[in-house]
Amino acid sequence: MPIMAWTWTILVLVILAYLLREWTWRSMNKTKKLPPGPRGLPIFGNLHMFGKFPHRDLYRLAQTYGPIMHLRLGFVPTIVVSSPQAAELFLKAHDLVFASRPLSEAAKHVSYEQKNLSFSPYGPYWRNIRKMCTIELLSNLKINSFRSMRKEELGLLVMFIEKAAFDCMAVDLSAKVSSLSADMSCLMVLGKKYMDKDFDERGFKAVIQEVMHLYATPNLGDYIPYIGLLDLQGLTRRMKAVNKIFDEFLEKIIDAHVQSKDLNKIKDFVDIMLRFMGCEDSEYHVERSNIKAIILDMLVASMDTTAITIEWAISEVIKQPRVMKKLQKELEDVVGLERMVEESDLDRLEYLDMVVKETMRLHPAGPLLVPHEATEDITIEGFHIPKKSRLIVNAWAIGRDPSVWTDAEKFFPERFVGSSIDLRGHDFQLLPFGSGRRGCPGLQLGLTAVRFVVAQLVHCFDWELPNNMLPTELDMAEEFGLTVPRAKHLLAIPRRRLHK
Repeated sequence: MPIMAWTWTILVLVILAYLLREWTWRSMNKTKKLPPGPRGLPIFGNLHMFGKFPHRDLYRLAQTYGPIMHLRLGFVPTIVVSSPQAAELFLKAHDLVFASRPLSEAAKHVSYEQKNLSFSPYGPYWRNIRKMCTIELLSNLKINSFRSMRKEELGLLVMFIEKAAFDCMAVDLSAKVSSLSADMSCLMVLGKKYMDKDFDERGFKAVIQEVMHLYATPNLGDYIPYIGLLDLQGLTRRMKAVNKIFDEFLEKIIDAHVQSKDLNKIKDFVDIMLRFMGCEDSEYHVERSNIKAIILDMLVASMDTTAITIEWAISEVIKQPRVMKKLQKELEDVVGLERMVEESDLDRLEYLDMVVKETMRLHPAGPLLVPHEATEDITIEGFHIPKKSRLIVNAWAIGRDPSVWTDAEKFFPERFVGSSIDLRGHDFQLLPFGSGRRGCPGLQLGLTAVRFVVAQLVHCFDWELPNNMLPTELDMAEEFGLTVPRAKHLLAIPRRRLHK
């Protein structure tokens, strides 16, 4: 069939599907009250209301329509939650109903038909791999087994910064922290660091960022039936290309681990998962495609989120010299100026904990939590939530809720003094890691890395902005993505603090 005729066929099918959907929707829901929300366009619904920063657009809409808002994204009914009280209803009181994930083209093409932990639908398979990841890969015992590796990698970064301090040179902290996070993730997951030349001509980090961008970009094929066949945005082509790159890379990783005879090395995540490959009698029975999906999931989930949170924390501390001095004073009192910070010091650093909480409140690495999907019809607060509705929790908006946070736009760690608010998913005012069944299982690993790196960089060095820039002049603009890093790299000049 000629391309033009094929295109017209798809468009006719879309229109017929839309008319059928509208008729079915109205007949089924005419007596049921949906949450308030803006009117949408035919076929496209409210998709046209999303700009470069969807979390900000949804926050503005919630000011008009409330903390439980209904949108129609293409053909998909979508509920947007923007307050702690509403988040608790969906992620705690009715957690089981919203424990699944919607299908998406990105998860299909990049994540091996949604076989990873983040995007797998709720069910026996997801429960088994979550149990495996929680017990075998992300337990405190496993996290602690890599403590010396984290210390060594961070020590290498400190040595590099010391040389820059001696030469009075500015350091690209965004790039250095990103590289550190990538190296630590690769060592834990894959057993070794991988340089750009070992991967693809674009480089390891660049392809990971491409994955994050593909996951974040609204894809018409996810919301409008048949339209994905046309690939109007070119996203499917890019997804398949990225998957091909990663698949070849991950196949080599698995083959190298299968052939390895080194019995003395610390077991990395791939080693552990290979124990269960092909074991029919194991509760964690996995095959190569499952392992590849989980490896990719672990790399994507750990690298960017950790680096971005560290980047924002250091940015805020530099921008607020008062906070820098107070944090350094705590580090002097607890650690002293004769040595570097050890991970065993972290639990005694209360102000550091407040700085990290405040960073995650203002700059959650994932401002919109990974979407949930309703597995059945349900009524919440008198509103009808149809089965297959997509649930979006705006963690960025919740962190700015004026009914919870005084001077919500201000970076003020002291707001947590005497506060019982935690960030582990129990308190819905602060949800950087999500909550409930689909909360992030890597929470402890992420928190450990963020606190350790921030503490070390602030303890070992004073930081000044280049070109006599004042702290208040530091640009804090964001860049679009599934995670939200700084738009401009953070450059700063270090001054050594430690006596040794």
